[in-house]
Amino acid sequence: MERTQPVMMQVYCRVEVVVHDPEAVTDLAARELREADIDWSKEEDDMESAVAELKANLRQSLASFANPHNLLDGVPGVEVRAGFVWAEQGEGHPRFRPGFGDTP
Repeated sequence: MERTQPVMMQVYCRVEVVVHDPEAVTDLAARELREADIDWSKEEDDMESAVAELKANLRQSLASFANPHNLLDGVPGVEVRAGFVWAEQGEGHPRFRPGFGDTP
């Protein structure tokens, strides 16, 4: 079998989520940040400041759980090299809604 060159591709994904308990989300994000192996001496802020910021920001807390590196786990011959994850409140832009916008 002939080996082919790798093909670089972009995968776009937008997921609509309903948060029924914002405090549970921010608490979990804060707990995971506290438990993370972070050398805070190399960071711009300290752990308590970072935790307080995360607990005050539902969008940032929710986005912290979305890991693009797990998106294609188990697919042979595929390596996720980078990703961008964000969260917004409210309705999604029509360009990102399924069945809308320009699609190839």
